[in-house]
Amino acid sequence: MAAKSANLYARIEPDVKEQAERILSELGIPASNAINMFYKQIILHRGIPFEVKIPSERPVNMYDLSEEQMNEELEKGYTDMKAGRTKSASKAFADIRKDFNL
Repeated sequence: MAAKSANLYARIEPDVKEQAERILSELGIPASNAINMFYKQIILHRGIPFEVKIPSERPVNMYDLSEEQMNEELEKGYTDMKAGRTKSASKAFADIRKDFNL
């Protein structure tokens, strides 16, 4: 007969633990239940239930650009705008947060 419970010991960065537990508390989910859900999703997906990767590109840090490079970036944006390759600011920021785990 399988055990009704098992203990899991893990080292977690204190700040990460605090932030996650604050969110879980707002959701009314004990940390142990969240961990159990995570493990069940690993089983269902037969792996990590989300994409784990290093982004191939990082956002351009505008402070590191020369004036010429800045003008090139602005020109790219202007060209995209003229060609109709645009999206709302909220969609753009949502995509950035998703792509770069922000």
